[in-house]
Amino acid sequence: MAVFWYFLGLVTGGLVLGGLSLRQRQRQQQILALLRTPSWPVALGRLEQLVAAHPEQQEQIDQLGTSRDTLEKVLQSAPVGYLQVDEENQLIWCNEEATRLLHISQPLAGPLQQRRLLLEVARSYELDALIDEAREQQRPCQREWMLYQISPDPLHPKEKPTYPLRGYALPLSGQEVGVFLENRQEAELLVQQRDRWTSDVAHELKTPLTSIRLVAETLQTRVEPSLKIWLDRLINETIRLSNLVEDLLNLSRLQGRQFQGLNLQPVDLPQLIQSAWRSLEPLAQVKQLSLTYQGPDYYLVPLDETLFHRVLLNLLDNAIKHSPAATAIHVHLDPATAASTPLTLDVVDGGNGFSPKDLPHIFDRFYRADPSRSRSDLSTTALSATDQGQGTGLGLAIVHQIVEAHGGTITAANHPDLGGAWLCLTLPPTALDHGLTP
Repeated sequence: MAVFWYFLGLVTGGLVLGGLSLRQRQRQQQILALLRTPSWPVALGRLEQLVAAHPEQQEQIDQLGTSRDTLEKVLQSAPVGYLQVDEENQLIWCNEEATRLLHISQPLAGPLQQRRLLLEVARSYELDALIDEAREQQRPCQREWMLYQISPDPLHPKEKPTYPLRGYALPLSGQEVGVFLENRQEAELLVQQRDRWTSDVAHELKTPLTSIRLVAETLQTRVEPSLKIWLDRLINETIRLSNLVEDLLNLSRLQGRQFQGLNLQPVDLPQLIQSAWRSLEPLAQVKQLSLTYQGPDYYLVPLDETLFHRVLLNLLDNAIKHSPAATAIHVHLDPATAASTPLTLDVVDGGNGFSPKDLPHIFDRFYRADPSRSRSDLSTTALSATDQGQGTGLGLAIVHQIVEAHGGTITAANHPDLGGAWLCLTLPPTALDHGLTP
C-alpha cells in the first residue's frame, strides 16, 4: 500500500510538471505571434510588451526548473527503482535503486550522443520486452520475471545473485517510457515461509483429525438417540476440517518443490466432465439441479487426468453450492479447431453471479464470496445433510494452480446472458495436441 501511494504521488507530480510545461509552451507561442508583423512600429510596440512580460516568463522558468529538480530528487531517493528510455530504448536516466537492482556499472546517460541501449548496460530481455509492450499499447503494463545476472568475462565467469523483479512500465510523450522496478525477493520469501508453515500445520493436524473421526463414528452406535445428533455434528465438522487439511496439502504439493510435474496422457475431456458430475450428482439431486452440456461427445486432450478431474470437481461443486433449487448448471466446451485456437471450457451456475467486490479475489486462498450469493430454498433437514460440503475457501485456488500448471488460464465474471457466475478456463494451443482428435 505504501508503494501504491508513493507511485500516486509521483504520477501527480508528473502531471503538475506536465501542466506547467504546456502552459510555458502556450506562452511562447503567444510571444512568437506578437513578433509576427510587417510593420516596424507595431513590432517595436510588441517588443516592449515582450520585455515587460519577461520577468513573469523567467519566474515560470524558474518554477519549472525547481519542480524538475524536486521530482528528480524524489526519484533518486525512492525505495524502488526507476529508469527512463527514449524512443530507441536508449537509457536517458535512472536512479540509484535501479542501478543497484540491474547491476549497472557503466557510465550512464548524459548528452544525446552518449546514450547507450538499455540492453548494453542491463542484460534483461524481459525488461526490454515490457518497455516495447507499453510503447506499442500506449497504456501502463506490468510484468514479473527472474533476473539472472552472469559476469560477461568468459575467463572469470561469476554468477551474481538471482531475485524476482516486478516492473511497471508507463508510456510517456515522444515515445519515451518510464519503468518502476520492485525487488520481490522479500515478498517471495514471506510467501514461501507461509506455505511451509501451512504445510507443516496441515501434516500435524491430519492424524489427530482422523483419530477424532474414528472415535466419533465408533460412539455413534453406543450412545442414546438423543445424543446422536451431537456426534453427527462432530463428525461433519471433523470431515470439514479434514477436507480443509487435504486442500492445504494439495496446494502445498502443487506449489512446493515436491511437485513432480504433470503426468500428461490423452484424456477424453467430455467423458471426464460427465464422470465429475456423476460424483457430485447426489448433492445436485438434493437441490434438484441438472447439468446442461454443450460441446463434442468425444475430444481427446493431453491432461493430467487426476489433477484435471479435481479441477472439474471443484468447478461443479462450486456451481452446485451457489445455484438455487430447480435450476441448471451450464457447461460449454469449445474445442480447439486450429493450431492458433485455444480450448475453452465455460461453467455457469444458476445463481445471481459474483458481487463486484468479490471478483478480484475469487482465486485467493481462504476467500469466500458474499454468503448472499448462495440462494437456496432447501429445508433445514436438507441443509444438514450437506453441511460437510461447506467450502474451505481453497477450491478455486487449487483450480487456478492446476490450470496454470497446464499452461492455461481461468477467469471469473458474470455471464452476460445467463446472469450466473461464469468461470472460463482456457488452455493455449501449445498445450494441446490436435492430432488426438479423431
